[in-house]
Amino acid sequence: MMKQINYILLIMVVLTSCIGDADLTGFIRSTDRIEDRFEASMKWNASNPFKTITVASEAYNLLVTADVHVGETDNYQKFLQRGIQHDIEALVFVGDFVTGKEKDYETFHSLLPDYETKPRFLLTGNHELYFDGWKHFQRLYGTSIYYFTVQTPSIKDLYICLDSGSGTLGKSQLTWLKELLEKDRNLYNQCVIFTHVNFFRDRHTLSTNPLVNELLVLLDLFEKYQVNLVIMGHDHIRAENQLGNTTYLTLDTLEDGTSNASYLVLKKENSGMTYQFIQP
Repeated sequence: MMKQINYILLIMVVLTSCIGDADLTGFIRSTDRIEDRFEASMKWNASNPFKTITVASEAYNLLVTADVHVGETDNYQKFLQRGIQHDIEALVFVGDFVTGKEKDYETFHSLLPDYETKPRFLLTGNHELYFDGWKHFQRLYGTSIYYFTVQTPSIKDLYICLDSGSGTLGKSQLTWLKELLEKDRNLYNQCVIFTHVNFFRDRHTLSTNPLVNELLVLLDLFEKYQVNLVIMGHDHIRAENQLGNTTYLTLDTLEDGTSNASYLVLKKENSGMTYQFIQP
């Protein structure tokens, strides 16, 4: 009994010592934080229209990565070198591209090409929120909940970016997503969802585990509105799952020093979506 009490006290001391320096979102779920981020994102979106990328061919490529965890930048710079090539239309970072610390945000951002040079889209993961990191994300990138489209000569595709950094989409974001799919999904050919926290626990992590009831709603929603692909990160290990007509793809980490580091070339072709994993 005394050992258990001492263990609990030790945990309390550690949490208390960290509370001044770290945002514990992801370890202690706080739905009001996602509600605050939703409100801030919608306000930013109102003044900054959703982006459309126009391409000259029916086929095009996006470059996608997750869990870069800058500080170190070797793999990140290799990803950027591939990304700025002419056959890549945009870059997508599916969360945890930094640790939340301001210096890491600045390091990451200093290497990132501006939007006019190469369109890029960033999502919050749980690590973006640590160390009060949301204020840096918002200052640099404005919104964590939005969509963009790609217009080919004949069709348009929809890419939806969600904020799951707290382990839940929250009530407002879920309502926004439902309304978007209900009203607009039929206007697009392919529909792809980007979100950080992975749905299927192929490797169990200790932080930011999603709410089961919310996942059931999302799985049903994606099947109903024929979402083609859901791309996630968080677990650092690649996994592919198929449920109905939707493919759920969890990416490897791109963090330096990891043996399985890779990123994704997402290819839109006449037959639909394909993808290829590339080691840096």
